[in-house]
Amino acid sequence: MIPAARYPLRRYRAAMDPLPYLAGYPADVQMRVRALRDDGRLGDYLERRYPDPHAIRNDRQLYDYVQALKDRHLRQSTPLHKAIYDGKLQVLKHALGTHTTISRVQGGRLKANREIRIASVFREAPAPFLEMIVVHELAHLKESDHNRAFYNLCTHMSPDYHQLEFDLRLYLMHRDTPNTMQG
Repeated sequence: MIPAARYPLRRYRAAMDPLPYLAGYPADVQMRVRALRDDGRLGDYLERRYPDPHAIRNDRQLYDYVQALKDRHLRQSTPLHKAIYDGKLQVLKHALGTHTTISRVQGGRLKANREIRIASVFREAPAPFLEMIVVHELAHLKESDHNRAFYNLCTHMSPDYHQLEFDLRLYLMHRDTPNTMQG
């Protein structure tokens, strides 16, 4: 790969063509992804790595899937009351999924219901991407901040978590690129 620092035109083009999903990644990684996208090979890369969509289409199936992952990895955590697909989550606003706690006073007690909402875009996404988002939101049941303990928990539940997160960003970028097959 050609270093961007030696070629000011490439660096200028890169500055004019930001990759919103990869803003925090090093310039050389962004340059390689930009080349894949510009050559029309990004979709092929994703299709090779993640050929099959998942079969979790409705909220009931999603709840069962989330609950099974929670039972496998976080048995001692607080109960989960709801897991649904949410069409209102804005992917560009960095909300791929949310976790909320709704507290109510019931008699003399405070009752908390926890729910996970997953962006509707993941209804049609490859199975590993749905797993990555669910793992991320489940980790928030134990760790509220994105700190080392949080990411350690994510990689405990999904050993390929960081690669999946990166590839998910590529998937979202590919989905948003004009003239690409939406899938």
